[in-house]
Amino acid sequence: MSTSGHLLGRLSARGAVNPHTTSLMGLVVIVGLLFSIINPKVYPSVLNMQSMAYALPEIGLLSLAVCVTMSTGGIDLSIVATANLSAITLAAVSGWQSSPAVLMTPVAVLAALAVGGACGAVNGLLVTRARIAPILATLASMQVYAGLAVLATKGKPLSSAPNSVLALGTKTEAGVPVAFLVLLLAAALLWLIVNKTAFGWRLIFVGASATAATYSGIQPGKVLLRTYLLAGLVSGLAGVMMLAHSAYASADYGSSYLLLAITIAVLGGTDPFGGRGPVLGVLVASLLLQMVSSGFDIQGISPYMFQATQGLILAGVLVAASRRGGLGRLRRRAKLAPT
Repeated sequence: MSTSGHLLGRLSARGAVNPHTTSLMGLVVIVGLLFSIINPKVYPSVLNMQSMAYALPEIGLLSLAVCVTMSTGGIDLSIVATANLSAITLAAVSGWQSSPAVLMTPVAVLAALAVGGACGAVNGLLVTRARIAPILATLASMQVYAGLAVLATKGKPLSSAPNSVLALGTKTEAGVPVAFLVLLLAAALLWLIVNKTAFGWRLIFVGASATAATYSGIQPGKVLLRTYLLAGLVSGLAGVMMLAHSAYASADYGSSYLLLAITIAVLGGTDPFGGRGPVLGVLVASLLLQMVSSGFDIQGISPYMFQATQGLILAGVLVAASRRGGLGRLRRRAKLAPT
């Protein structure tokens, strides 16, 4: 198949439930049955299901942010720092007493999202204008955002969150946590953006081959800038959910989330070299690892063992991807010509 035919084939498959996602869904069922058999009184209980649904949104949103940037062949290592800075902004703005709480809550949430978007925009400018490799650009910005968070809080947690935001971490609708519904809504919106808009088409095209995209009239720089801005907004929303779940904001919250988010993104079927951003697959993968984490907790297995398991899963998925020819795409891109 020609290069253009290969790219068009991948683009036309966007939005479909691919075999990888179907396999993940099967694993979710297997893991659920396995832990239910091991501990039938606790694991399948409604309380445990709700507990997982409460914990899932923050890591699920961070994984989706990684998925978006990784779809372009880049990565964002600053997602957790961005989320923390957004959560701190929300808590700080909520602490102002000059306006009624009913007005300050939406203002605080919008401020948090604005900070997340600004952090993403800075990452995009570093990648597109300064032409710094994404992994190095976002590594530097991660340190800057983390430093700003420590400076803003003086190393102390902030707990001045509005009750309406805290309710996201405790309230349910028909037995389903509202936080989980927020995750589903955000994932649905992101799925529509990636799969049903011209921007999503360009995003995947640039990730598949920036050279071919350029000769097709697409400006990769603009696409990447908007992509990192989008990832920043998703990370900002993750910060809101982190504050709702923990009831405080700090500069070092979720220190282990970065590796977990990358693991989930790759496990969900995101191509580390770009060209594929399966939002549904990442959502299912986040559920799968949350179920494993819950099972480990119930069995009293050390959380450090779960961290080791994350690394093993990530390595295994990358090895499997390389055997399927994922690494070979880098060599194929080098041979692309303006035909």
